[in-house]
Amino acid sequence: MATLVQKYGGTSLGDADKIKFVAQRVAAARAAGNDVAVVVSAMGKTTDALIALADSLSSSPEPREMDLLLSTGEIVSSTLMAMALREMGVPSISMGGAQAGIRTDTAHGRASIVHLDPARVRQELDAGTVVIIAGFQGVNDEMDITTLGRGGSDTTAVAVAVALKADRCEIYTDVDGIYTADPRVVPDARKLAEIGYEEMLELATYGAKMHPRSIELAAWYKLPVLVASSTKDVPGTLIHDTGSDGDNEMEISNKVRGVTYERNVARVTIRGVADNPGISARVFEPLTAANISVDTIVQNASTARLTDLSFTLESRDVTQALEVTRRVATDIGATDCVAHDHLGNVSIVGTGMQNAPGFASRMFRALADAGINIEMITTSQIRITCLVDESQVAEAVRILHDAFEVGEA
Repeated sequence: MATLVQKYGGTSLGDADKIKFVAQRVAAARAAGNDVAVVVSAMGKTTDALIALADSLSSSPEPREMDLLLSTGEIVSSTLMAMALREMGVPSISMGGAQAGIRTDTAHGRASIVHLDPARVRQELDAGTVVIIAGFQGVNDEMDITTLGRGGSDTTAVAVAVALKADRCEIYTDVDGIYTADPRVVPDARKLAEIGYEEMLELATYGAKMHPRSIELAAWYKLPVLVASSTKDVPGTLIHDTGSDGDNEMEISNKVRGVTYERNVARVTIRGVADNPGISARVFEPLTAANISVDTIVQNASTARLTDLSFTLESRDVTQALEVTRRVATDIGATDCVAHDHLGNVSIVGTGMQNAPGFASRMFRALADAGINIEMITTSQIRITCLVDESQVAEAVRILHDAFEVGEA
């Protein structure tokens, strides 16, 4: 008997009929002899609707209250799923994150799981009960409900699977696997049968379907994760430790495995920053205190011991970040502080790129020939990312997918 953790996204649970369909899939997995725990997201656009409702009542909703409000979406899904299963004669029980033993830190809106006690979940599974867990949430030491940020139900599912020592975590969504690019943007994108944790983490960080923290957790514990369709019975993509026996595609001359993108990116630039020890700490410590997550950081070479310091972040945080950095800029004697949103990232990802010359120049030439200006460039060992105007993101993805022939098997 295997232990499976299945996660279903909001589009898979959009109405009563969809919930019934998912319940049939869960029941089939249990009938096959498996212990099954299920993690659910909020139905459809519930989270967006709750945010809009809060914004209509408050210009600046308090983070604690927002977390409590938003957690209700997943509670609704979990209880309805349990009801649907019971109607089918399948013993089931719904649990909120706290009831499932999920403890987090105190960072409302983007909390991290610090401990997960699976005792109650395990007890119910051993009794033959399907456990339905509300994703995206936990409880901190003050017994306040916290949420894990957008896509946090993926992290919940992987964390539960790790705690239960499950055989596999299965992520069911509105797409049937991980593609070489978003098929809604690139119609000839190719689905990958398998992918290693490292490449998947880069894809997830820069726009692919999975939540990056869930991939980090799965990689650390070597937990296999299947990403598949919640509506179609077709093979998905297995994320696992490929090692030296991984997909042979990793060894061919074209080492770009995927082209991914991210919209809603903003850039903040502090100009005329003194090039002295400790300045960067003085800039970024207040941002950390304000719970603002920064992605890319670029510091220009100094001239007359002055430099410009730029960083990117999610557009939703740019107003607050600009308020913080303007105060910092005044304190450190910088000359100006400006923000630019309506940007996006486009990235090529592939193991082995760092050992083969030409990928960067080929990427830059393809974008230049298309008249797409690069605002900022960042790299890792297996990724090259360019910051471009948000209106050109989709075109950039298609161009790079063709330039690197990623869609060819």
